Amino acid sequence: MTAAASGRPVKHSLTLRGHRTSVSLERSFWEAFREIADRREVTLNGLAAEIDAARGDVGLASAIRVFVLRDAQDRATGQDVGD
Repeated sequence: MTAAASGRPVKHSLTLRGHRTSVSLERSFWEAFREIADRREVTLNGLAAEIDAARGDVGLASAIRVFVLRDAQDRATGQDVGD
């Protein structure tokens, strides 16, 4: 997908440990993030909370992008991550 097809970041609300927060991601990252959650049979909030707990001092949007990228890389090489 080209950068133009991905578009500008879109803000979505998530609830992490009972607190609302918003995250801005490009459409292609949101789609991939949803697909990962579906594949793992968890909610978006649950997957975001898992990423949030492991992210350290990295911003949540960046941590989600890296998570999505690593998932794609691992799937491309036949590794099964997080299952």
